[in-house]
Amino acid sequence: MDANVQARLDEIESAFVETETMLSHPEVHTDLPRLADLGRRHAELRDLVADIRRWREASADLAEAEEMSDDPDMARLVDELSEEIEALEQRISKALVPTDPNDDKDVIVEIRSAAGGDEAAIWAGDLLRMYERYAEKHGFRLEAMESSPSEAGGFDKVTVAVKGRGAYSRMKYEAGVHRVQRVPKTESQGRVHTSTATVAVLPEVEEVEVHIDPNDVKVDVYRSTGPGGQSVNTTDSAVRLTHLPTGEVVTCQDEKSQLQNKEKAMRILRARLYQLEIKRQQSEVAGARRSQVGSGGRSEKIRTYNYKDNRVTDHRIGLTLRRLDQVLEGDLDELVDAMAAVQQATLLSEGA
Repeated sequence: MDANVQARLDEIESAFVETETMLSHPEVHTDLPRLADLGRRHAELRDLVADIRRWREASADLAEAEEMSDDPDMARLVDELSEEIEALEQRISKALVPTDPNDDKDVIVEIRSAAGGDEAAIWAGDLLRMYERYAEKHGFRLEAMESSPSEAGGFDKVTVAVKGRGAYSRMKYEAGVHRVQRVPKTESQGRVHTSTATVAVLPEVEEVEVHIDPNDVKVDVYRSTGPGGQSVNTTDSAVRLTHLPTGEVVTCQDEKSQLQNKEKAMRILRARLYQLEIKRQQSEVAGARRSQVGSGGRSEKIRTYNYKDNRVTDHRIGLTLRRLDQVLEGDLDELVDAMAAVQQATLLSEGA
């Protein structure tokens, strides 16, 4: 561990010792709110400090054992201590990284076709199927929210809710532009085309977390339409919500009931407004940041999926896997875990 991280460990251990000292003072036990606060702090630090202290001991023991590593017993001890130290450092590093309060939430995923015309819409549908299979592997449940099918197949836009504990923690790294390179089925000359679809990932929030004033929402109802604009029912069941203060617009027409469409549209709107507020707070701390999906241009991408080479590359971390077929079947864990590890290391270095 570098010097900055070790300095943080010293601070944590000092805070723990100070907390223990304060808990031993008799006057604290007559101040119940303060006692509860100190007890909570002690419990939060106890396991981490135990790991820090064991890491220090094991590191000292390792240094001594390495000096006598010519002895077979000492050589075995070096291996054992090295493994223990590695495990301790991983636990300590993980504990030092601030947790994302949204990680356990359900998530709303919006997929839109971008550059590439009909092929982009087909690609959006392929991404949806990939996420359906990924969700199934993790025991998550998908709920259709809203869709605009494309005449050529796939979707101009499709929105789903992914429900299950930890859904956001697994899906949040998918936000951005996904670029595909392949020969479209409609391409008679066998030329490779490049198309993109954008993915937005929004933690789903409860009404108590984001209050929407009904007076701030304009509600329009109209008849649902299918591809080509033809009416698919005879009642005004489709709903369009416009949030007047922000200009956010959400439409929902997949359900036959106007009430159901309005309820789903409100859920999407609530998630979008929550995301806007999070971005506003982040921009105050770290300066303006790019939105999740940019303009959807071919050059703005988080991943490239190359069919010819059976290859997928995550450009954010420089990771290339040559098993695109498995990734499209929902085998995303290696990509997601690598992104999570990089984010953890970044947060650790920023906090150091």
